[in-house]
Amino acid sequence: MESFDYVIVGAGSAGSVLANRLSEDPSVSVCVLEAGPPDYSPFIHIPAGFIHTIKDPKINWMYETEPTEWTAGRAIQQPRGKTLGGSSSINGHIYTRGNRMDYDGWAQRGNRGWGYADVLPYFRRSEGRMGEGDDTFRGRDGPLKVTDINWSHPLTEAFIAGAQSIGIPKAQDYNGAKQEGVTYSQRTIYKGRRMSTARAFLRPAMKRPNVRVISRAHATEILFEGKRAIGIKYLKGGPNGKPRQVMAGREVILSGGVINSPQLLQISGVGAPEHLASIGVNVRHALPGVGENLRDHYAPRFTARVKNIESINERTRGLKLLGEIARWGLTRKGILSLSPTLVYCFWRSNPDVETNDLQFTFTPASYKEGVQSELDEFPGMTIAVWQQRPEASGYVRAKSSDPFEKPAINPCYLENEYDRRVLLSGMKQARNLLRTDPLKPYFDYEIYPGDSVQSDADLMQVAKERGTTTFHPMGTCRMAPTSDPTAVVDDELRVHGLSGLRVVDASVMPMMPSANLNAPTIMIAEKAADMIRGRTPPEPVILND
Repeated sequence: MESFDYVIVGAGSAGSVLANRLSEDPSVSVCVLEAGPPDYSPFIHIPAGFIHTIKDPKINWMYETEPTEWTAGRAIQQPRGKTLGGSSSINGHIYTRGNRMDYDGWAQRGNRGWGYADVLPYFRRSEGRMGEGDDTFRGRDGPLKVTDINWSHPLTEAFIAGAQSIGIPKAQDYNGAKQEGVTYSQRTIYKGRRMSTARAFLRPAMKRPNVRVISRAHATEILFEGKRAIGIKYLKGGPNGKPRQVMAGREVILSGGVINSPQLLQISGVGAPEHLASIGVNVRHALPGVGENLRDHYAPRFTARVKNIESINERTRGLKLLGEIARWGLTRKGILSLSPTLVYCFWRSNPDVETNDLQFTFTPASYKEGVQSELDEFPGMTIAVWQQRPEASGYVRAKSSDPFEKPAINPCYLENEYDRRVLLSGMKQARNLLRTDPLKPYFDYEIYPGDSVQSDADLMQVAKERGTTTFHPMGTCRMAPTSDPTAVVDDELRVHGLSGLRVVDASVMPMMPSANLNAPTIMIAEKAADMIRGRTPPEPVILND
């Protein structure tokens, strides 16, 4: 048994940041438990290796959702990182913060200090922006390098021009003053390699004598003394490993992510009493919101065959692929240095909504059956669309007291009628975006779903049959006042009714931001580190409306 001031469960996007920021104080000791292995896989560090990391069980929890009517009876993959850097080591590299109104909405729900003016300094603190941007919004000196794509293609240029031709403006900086518009995506790729939180935050922290990272350490139970968390039980090396425990003199911090954090709380006796009784767990502390409020972005994709030009598809086979491998090895450039999505477009489901509520992505490549795992063998291009702030919410629930049994996961995709209406508008617009005049020289025909699909009912059936996650689950340990029945943590991320225990990861988000979630999760951890250390937060940024 070892003892540290802080024990962090999970070395992912949040845990890596916490380990770094807390250990800046040399007088405290920090232990990080990570269930997965170190981040040695070469596919983690080669940006195009994303296509492998999302299906590699060695570094991916390989979760799935429960089949439902609105997914046509399908289980939807829910990849989550299981290595140093967590999901930042297996994701699609995109850096998107979200809309100003998202965070103002968090504060308006009773979460003090979480408005946009309050969180903007933490976004800036973490970021080392390499490129254009207003320094009112962008950070230049942070460890997380955020870059622009250094590669273009006639298809991406034509797509951007086509979006502008139908009234969508060119976005100046979607992480700046205004999100709305179309532009190339910003990404966490630096000098041709993935910029995970392990690379940016954890590896530097591991050089300090007051930090210990234990990999292949699966947390099995939170240890309590009365209502105070005092440590973590874990198994080193898997289900057959030797039981060990590590004690926390100050705090236990759960940063296992949207699925693992609520599951660990539940199997430790913290959750809804009826659910805990159903899985044979004694109630340590009744907290019905644990595991509730799960939301995710759900995206159908349209693919088209390309003519008169080569797409990325052809460059991933044979001699051309060997050439790309050599190019990346020598220069860190070429298609292996790219994120899977190259263009982002933020727009509205109808002109009456206050701000953009749809997100489109475009890439000059196409995937078999629209799933990001294997490219087509012919030239193709893909557009995906999702509703940015879904209303439907679901749950994560442990199926038993066994920490190695995967929990039940159900984001309740499309179960809300408003969500279906917004997504249907997005699907029609996505289809039109592939048929603009600038893309006409390259558009051959729609591969999926095909021109025979025209009615609203048929389009919704397509969404049910082929929609997939965009890997953005959140909300299962919701930050909210105790008056909210789904509340799990307060606005300092302390678990309601317990002491010595916080949750710091995407599970605390009260509502879905209009963003990919890596950047907001890093921001949450930056802010949490100040709270834990008792540091005065930076002054809110005064912005002109």
